[in-house]
Amino acid sequence: MVPKKKTLMKNGSTSTVTSSSSQKSKVEDTKKSKKMNNNQPLETETSKESFYASPLYDFLYPFRPAGSQWMTEYIIVLFAIIIRCAVGLGPYSGFNTPPMFGDFEAQRHWMEITQYLPISQWYWFDLQYWGLDYPPLTAFHSYLCGKIGSFFQPNWFTLGDSRGYEGQDLKTFMRLTVLASESLCYIPAVVYFTKWLGKRRNQSPIGQFIAVAAILFQPSLILIDHGHFQFNSVMLGLTVYTLNNLLDEFYAFAAVCFVLSICFKQMALYYSPIFFAYLLSKSLFHPRLFNIPRFAAISFATICTFASMFGPIYFFGGENGGITNLLQSIKRIFPFARGIFEDKVANFWCVTNVIFKYKANFTQEQLQLYSLILTIIAFLPAMLVILLYPRKYLLLYALSACSMSFYLFSFQVHEKTILMPLLPITLLYTSTDRNVLSRVSWMNNIGLFTLWPLLKKDGLSLQYWVCLILSNWLIGNFSFITPRFLPKVLTPGPSIIQLGENYRRPTLLPSNWIWKVIIVLSYVMMGVIHFVDYFIEPPSAYPDLWVILNCTLGFGCFVLFWLWNYYKLFSMTKKNIHQL
Repeated sequence: MVPKKKTLMKNGSTSTVTSSSSQKSKVEDTKKSKKMNNNQPLETETSKESFYASPLYDFLYPFRPAGSQWMTEYIIVLFAIIIRCAVGLGPYSGFNTPPMFGDFEAQRHWMEITQYLPISQWYWFDLQYWGLDYPPLTAFHSYLCGKIGSFFQPNWFTLGDSRGYEGQDLKTFMRLTVLASESLCYIPAVVYFTKWLGKRRNQSPIGQFIAVAAILFQPSLILIDHGHFQFNSVMLGLTVYTLNNLLDEFYAFAAVCFVLSICFKQMALYYSPIFFAYLLSKSLFHPRLFNIPRFAAISFATICTFASMFGPIYFFGGENGGITNLLQSIKRIFPFARGIFEDKVANFWCVTNVIFKYKANFTQEQLQLYSLILTIIAFLPAMLVILLYPRKYLLLYALSACSMSFYLFSFQVHEKTILMPLLPITLLYTSTDRNVLSRVSWMNNIGLFTLWPLLKKDGLSLQYWVCLILSNWLIGNFSFITPRFLPKVLTPGPSIIQLGENYRRPTLLPSNWIWKVIIVLSYVMMGVIHFVDYFIEPPSAYPDLWVILNCTLGFGCFVLFWLWNYYKLFSMTKKNIHQL
């Protein structure tokens, strides 16, 4: 029988009503208790969120009920800045290593030459030292930073006299320029991108900010920009702004942002085939044929932005002449004379060069042609997919495939270039598919591993290990030891309490057992290579043996991910944004 109860009415009479809701609640409680007794996790909506039951999720869980998530955003950004400041306390590229020093000195030197020399000499001055070899927007950015620095201490940027200066005051200022640039260009772009995708996919606000945190805590960019010392976050931030404008269908503004990204660092060209195909398709084929006004607006915005960047190089060419000055800047920006790869890098040319010496068997021009052919073959499928299916949710997979193709097969690649494919890969932390998240986490770890020789040379070993462990712990990669083997104080947040004492957090590994073996085996090999690198001297005949092993492992993992990425790109053409 259905239980009934009496209810007092306004007029004092009583009425009998069915308490079906009470009965339903009891049934649900019984089911929950049975699940708890069987040590099984509850299937809730929250369990489908990114990094559910990870330390990162647990840290931010208390803010879940808040109507406004401004406090969550504030905490994430503040924590990200603190981590970057902590890394910046360490050494940098070229610290105390005269006469050339390193990238820190190169950036400082560009800040002084852009202040004290006319534009006509920027790409000609002292090319044997640290001649300017980045596009004009980098030069303008250096000029602005140098002017601000000279306001506080002119001796930092006195042409000639300040060469090699390494005072703590200068280091603090230079670190702050990177921090300010990233705070203005990269962090807001990532927050907007993640919110946009989250809202269209009905993701909770706290879930969106957990994805933001996972992206901002990517260790490779932190260690290169705030440890080694560069301004990659400006270029990458402008690229994310390009994506944001494409999501909002502001195509001309997207073209402006991407041209600015290229004009800051030429490596942004790794993304150009995809953005070109997407904009072309949206202008000529989708949603209607030959949208001439849109095509004209994109073309006009692109030409005007390039003209505004390179125009000063031409019009202030000085005695060299505008054309000569412009050609010199392009020659400096694309240094083909340096060779097919720089130092040891985890790409096709460097790894296979161990077996077959390319430079001894081919001319420089031949290698340029072969690398061009291989690169086009590698990225062309991604470009064609975007041309035929210009869908927003395909952009990340297409950009990952294209930029990884450039990294693996293009000419004159160095180890820091891995930041290019890592950007769209890391943005896939917005996915709620644990199979995707596991591979994204894996790629971030492998990418950081390939940077180890560079970071070790810079004296950033401590920062490397702390960032590697912290980033993996936050997203739940160490869940197999939590909370079973660690005290509850190291499993913060209420989510683990709600799920019961015996609940075991899921590991961040894919469901496919073959991929599980590949990922775990690659981590074991990483550990072995680190061990021999620390404790065993390489043979005198092969001094770079451990570095070559590092590159070989990285190259193999990159190729496997690249192939899987293409599989996802092709399969996603028949899906929607909710299945990202």
